[in-house]
Amino acid sequence: MSIKLRLTVMSFLQFFVWGAWLITVANYWFGTKHWDGAQFGAIFSTMGIASIFMPTLCGIIADRWINAEKLYGALHILGGLTLFYVPQVTSPTDFFWVILVAMIFYMPTIALSNSVAYNALKKGNLDVVKDFPPIRVWGTVGFIVAMWITNLTDNKASENQFYIAAIAAVFLGVYAFTLPKCLPEGKTTDSKSFIDLIGLSSFKLFADYKLALFFLFSMFLGAALQLTNAYGDVYLDDFKLLPEYADSLVVKYSTIIMSISQISETLFILAIPFFLKRFGIKQVMLFSMIAWVLRFGLFAYGNPGDGLWMIIMSCIVYGMAFDFFNISGSLFIETSTDSTIRSSAQGLFMMMTNGFGAIFGSITSGYIIEKYFTTPEGKDWHMIWLTFAIYALVITVAFAIFFKHKHNPTEIEQVSH
Repeated sequence: MSIKLRLTVMSFLQFFVWGAWLITVANYWFGTKHWDGAQFGAIFSTMGIASIFMPTLCGIIADRWINAEKLYGALHILGGLTLFYVPQVTSPTDFFWVILVAMIFYMPTIALSNSVAYNALKKGNLDVVKDFPPIRVWGTVGFIVAMWITNLTDNKASENQFYIAAIAAVFLGVYAFTLPKCLPEGKTTDSKSFIDLIGLSSFKLFADYKLALFFLFSMFLGAALQLTNAYGDVYLDDFKLLPEYADSLVVKYSTIIMSISQISETLFILAIPFFLKRFGIKQVMLFSMIAWVLRFGLFAYGNPGDGLWMIIMSCIVYGMAFDFFNISGSLFIETSTDSTIRSSAQGLFMMMTNGFGAIFGSITSGYIIEKYFTTPEGKDWHMIWLTFAIYALVITVAFAIFFKHKHNPTEIEQVSH
């Protein structure tokens, strides 16, 4: 089996595990368990809490002591065993803690999968910029396949969604031990400081103005992603409260409609090599932010009737919004850091986007929606999405002004080999 095919299998399963339950957990929470809505928001914060420390910590471990592929495999096995236990939980508080443990094991594997893939491609003398996106696109396909399997087998509100994810996680964990070795390049015996000794050198990256600014904007964009995960499906489903849209396809198949976002990802991932080489990393990340403005703005004015095209278009631009920042950002880290702290730096990127960004997005959006846009009649989704669009626009303008980075084609060549 070729290295690209082996990494493709890894990428597919990596996001299959997540897609099997992430979008449909609300149906299990409300439809099957009938638990309180006020506590549900905390479930999405588990990803943020875990991402604050685990990706960075595991990146440090992979840089200094343990092969990245072995650590990656062990985390997936432990995460899978935790997911097997989820259906046994009988209270919302316990559910939160068990999901938190599952996320503690899962979230660092996203950054580690990048490190393992980049390392294997370079060892195989392959072009990372050209060959990684077609591999990563299968992660999105895995997410979509998992969503559709869960929905079409009538397990949208069933505990079986967790069993599906658990089986895939354990299988991936075992499979990971067969991947090419990704040795800890930061392992040295002549460390001159305690910081170097325990592997916290990556935090020195915050002393670099450009990298510090990049991590700051990563947090703000991470918040935008959380808004989509938490409220997208609920927004579409709430059209059932309006008599003219109660029986619309958007209401009946809200999760399937939302999956257009992931389908769009597959197309934009494949476009990344062209855009990177033509426009450079900063411009590609700027395109991502403009896409976030469109994502929220189109939702603000869309509806299942004559505004259906806006909902569909919002899902399509999501692919650019998500991929162009996350993957280009990961490649930016790859070109801007030393090989001895690269896994740690990827962990820092995850910490800012899915950690602090997710928590910031969850807490702030929850407060704003509850205080300003919720009435006894329901939520004012038009103003909610419009507010999010303005937020994304402010971030876009600030990034364009303050983040200085000249397009240099050699940086793309640097990460390719």
